[in-house]
Amino acid sequence: MKIDILTLFPAMFTSPFAESIIKRAVEKTLVKINIFDIRDYAEGKHRQVDDYPYGGGAGMVLKPDVVIKAIENIKSPEARVVYLSPQGRRLNQSIALELSGYQHLILLCGHYEGLDERIMSFIDDEISIGDYVLTGGELPAMVLTDAVIRLLPGVLGDDDSARDESFADQLLEYPQYTRPAVYQEKEVPEILLSGHHERIRRWRLKQRLLRTLLKHPQLLLDREFSAEEKELLLEILFNRESDHEKS
Repeated sequence: MKIDILTLFPAMFTSPFAESIIKRAVEKTLVKINIFDIRDYAEGKHRQVDDYPYGGGAGMVLKPDVVIKAIENIKSPEARVVYLSPQGRRLNQSIALELSGYQHLILLCGHYEGLDERIMSFIDDEISIGDYVLTGGELPAMVLTDAVIRLLPGVLGDDDSARDESFADQLLEYPQYTRPAVYQEKEVPEILLSGHHERIRRWRLKQRLLRTLLKHPQLLLDREFSAEEKELLLEILFNRESDHEKS
């Protein structure tokens, strides 16, 4: 996959993309990330990228001639152009999975009071990371890039990691434990020490259902439950242990 990011502040991406999973994905050539400075496509001595809005009002608006030139310069036939915008679709795991299927993403980071509306005809999608105000689209572009890259085959090393994470299937992740087995009088659940893989799998699924019910119940509203999940939900609702947990 190739991800091209159009921004007015390219230096913001240097450190986040030089660490952790994104760095390893780039080194393994699973993804190529290019950062483009929108100012490089502006003409004139001052490389002006914005101007006052027609009709008056506060703030500045990104110029169509500059931004469209930038998009056209890097766009490929298979590219999907995404504008990071508060008016866009709210980013979730399903959208991240959808975008991970594209060969080429172009992420446009907005700034100031937004874009000249004529630029929108060159935009395929708008994505928001939440209902709050940020200075620009750079941080949302980082969030989106991270969410998409970790879904690419081979990035996490163990593809089960992505499948078991929170929101991967509309369920939150189960609680995790490591050594020591007892710390400050708090013990690791006995079932995790049993070595019984089926009991552990079932316990983890039950914990995922319980956590989702308590923390994000809206995720369960449209879910199609398996027979096992229905059984575990009944155990949760009636606060009883299953035969698997007793044995």
